[in-house]
Amino acid sequence: MTETTVSRYPQTKVSHEDWLNAALAVLIDEGVERVKIQDLARTLDVSRSSFYWYFKSRQDLLDQMLWRWLDTNTAAIVERAARPADSIVQAVLHVFECWTDDAVFDPRLDFAVREWARRSEAVRRVLDDADAARVEAIRRMFARHGYEATDAFVRARILYFMQIGYYALDLGEPMETRLSYVEAYVRGFTGVEPTTEEAAAFRAFASAVVPDDHSGA
Repeated sequence: MTETTVSRYPQTKVSHEDWLNAALAVLIDEGVERVKIQDLARTLDVSRSSFYWYFKSRQDLLDQMLWRWLDTNTAAIVERAARPADSIVQAVLHVFECWTDDAVFDPRLDFAVREWARRSEAVRRVLDDADAARVEAIRRMFARHGYEATDAFVRARILYFMQIGYYALDLGEPMETRLSYVEAYVRGFTGVEPTTEEAAAFRAFASAVVPDDHSGA
């Protein structure tokens, strides 16, 4: 536990965040079936009973994991799509930040939740609602910049579903290669040619957040 992560209960070794982060790591690496209280306790080197300081049950933990995903991945797309922008190019590049910075949008967590949804109708409903909210946020972005209603909706779906499909295919394309296509991607999604300054500003952002050896998700 870091100095900035303080347990609400001094008698416990780990915090609520420690339990939640450990569970999310298992979800990503092994799937929801492997998220088990005893195994998490062993990983955290604490007693199973300490789990109940923070969670009512395993289901409570699973619910909070799902909310964490919503509060990070879905919120990131919705927030960036709503950001003020002088042009549709800038607006789309704001959304591209989600696909560039794993600290903003975690593709591995997104994929893990999609796998989880295959096994749970309740999670499937949450996932469907989240996808709809993401597409709607991007649709509104296009509409604000003057796109006709159907055009805005279809462009939003193309932009969003293309990226989700990219993750599903796990292409492993180096980020340097992806960034070389920025102008073409923007042109394809918007029908507008980005300026040299707009493309350069996005590449500068990407260079600041992506390690040299990072590959596209």
